[in-house]
Amino acid sequence: ARTQPSLHFRGFAMATSTTTTTALHPQFRPPSHPRAPRQLRPFLSSSSSSSSVRPRFSVRAAAASASAPAQREAVAGVPWGCEIESLESAASLERWLTASGLPEQRLALEKVDIGERGLVALKNVRNGEKLLFVPPTLVITADSEWSNREVGDVMKRYSVPDWPLLATYLISEASLEGSSRWSSYIDALPRQPYSLLYWTRTEIDAYLAASPIRERAISRISDVIGTYNDLRDRIFSKYPDLFPEKVYTMENFRWSFGILFSRLVRLESMDGKVALVPWADMLNHSPEVDAFLDYDKSSQGIVFTTDRSYQPGVHILWEEIQW
Repeated sequence: ARTQPSLHFRGFAMATSTTTTTALHPQFRPPSHPRAPRQLRPFLSSSSSSSSVRPRFSVRAAAASASAPAQREAVAGVPWGCEIESLESAASLERWLTASGLPEQRLALEKVDIGERGLVALKNVRNGEKLLFVPPTLVITADSEWSNREVGDVMKRYSVPDWPLLATYLISEASLEGSSRWSSYIDALPRQPYSLLYWTRTEIDAYLAASPIRERAISRISDVIGTYNDLRDRIFSKYPDLFPEKVYTMENFRWSFGILFSRLVRLESMDGKVALVPWADMLNHSPEVDAFLDYDKSSQGIVFTTDRSYQPGVHILWEEIQW
């Protein structure tokens, strides 16, 4: 295989066995002739070593709290997904997951006050109880098989880091519609995710003028746009048959990164691997909750460990995602 030229994209840093930090700028490293990465502005660290000093930054909560026009209009051009409150698409997802190995659940999807739809307890749930048990075969990671293998081969040949790789993966699978293994999952994803990525600078200045996240929001938007431009210029434009312009658009990447920011989790027991966990990501976030998702070796599944007890019918929440 040809060795690709050294690439330094703005975006998300690759996780290695020695660090689990996820910054907003990827360093695309070729398989040989490594170079020291260029110094770039860091975004929010998500390494466990800095968790005590991390600022809380919930895209979902921040976007939901302000009625910016862009949040209502943003993704008319995204041809997949569903309305954010749709229970039908989520029920179809659960049926597919069950047929694919998801065990019987003690949670049900219902309309809720936070996030329009969420998981509620069907039975009494104890503090510290493990729920969900999503098998790894139903989890999307950077190692997942691409339905279009040629696209996946190109992305891996360029050593694209996990975040932009997964953003591209979502678009690739979504564009295949029913021929993708993940079509039921993509159909259940919101067509318009809660995300500051859709806000204009004017809206950020108006709604976040006194907010400590204003500068981070501006930086995040700039870096996602820069990452897309780098992918387009250095990879997509070289393989137009594999990456058609009408599919790999800025609008579609804004959607896919919005999905990642609101749903991606770090599985500490799997060496800090980042993943999308279908069904589990129907849980809504709260800064007041310390419950978390992780891989459970004994059950060999992704489990949700509660931090409190729940009565039947109570909306179950989990810790706020901090990227």
